[in-house]
Amino acid sequence: MKRLRLKGKLIFLEVGLRIALIGDTHANLPALEAVLAHAQQNRIDAIWNLGDFVGYGAFPNEVVKELWRREATSILGNYDRKVLKVYEKREAGSDHKNPTKSLAFKWAYDHLSRESRSYLHSLPEQRLIALGELYTLMTHGSPLSRSEHLTPFTPEDRLRGLTHTTRARVILCAHSHQPFARRVDDVWFVNPGSVGRPDDGDPRASYAILSISAGQFQVEHYRIEYDVARAIAAIQAAQLPEEFALMARLGRSLDWILTQRGSIAAD
Repeated sequence: MKRLRLKGKLIFLEVGLRIALIGDTHANLPALEAVLAHAQQNRIDAIWNLGDFVGYGAFPNEVVKELWRREATSILGNYDRKVLKVYEKREAGSDHKNPTKSLAFKWAYDHLSRESRSYLHSLPEQRLIALGELYTLMTHGSPLSRSEHLTPFTPEDRLRGLTHTTRARVILCAHSHQPFARRVDDVWFVNPGSVGRPDDGDPRASYAILSISAGQFQVEHYRIEYDVARAIAAIQAAQLPEEFALMARLGRSLDWILTQRGSIAAD
């Protein structure tokens, strides 16, 4: 992997890079391992992780340690923050409207080592990276909010407004779990989709490779088969809610599973 050169809040990298863009792994180690193996076969130079290491899956500590070990350049996701804050008073990590989510936050926290929690605490919520003269912003939601969902259908006027909040010409985002690449004026928005918790009905892991050379870049999106049965077996062995196993099996969000629970059971 090519190392970063730090200067203040900026990160400087050499040009001529192939970067694995990942996000929303959500404690799904089998999916992460499959994605990283595919990325290595494609000769990537670096891993950039757009947050949400943990949640729903049965491997929170293993996912954090694996990305830490591989020296991934990472930021904190909204779910990571809720997990870290879950036992603090008046913190939104306790979702009283959805006890299943609250259980997920607390279980993830309890199954992170002290070192892993400390590592997550050390991460910023955004990073501005200089690739030669091309500035790239890593953010979980949007440049203005870690919880804003940017999707293939976000109005162009909204994206244009966001371009004025940063000097970045490439804005890398996650959170919506929807892979896309969209250009607005001279700014690109890129989302690699979700490694460990797709919610489009396709359970395969999603990620992207960003190739940068001489100020030009190219994005390739991938969907990767992985051992879903292993992910489900670990969820069941941990006695986590069956809804979490259904999320992995069906490639759907928790909210979708909860609203469709009757018809799923009927199937």
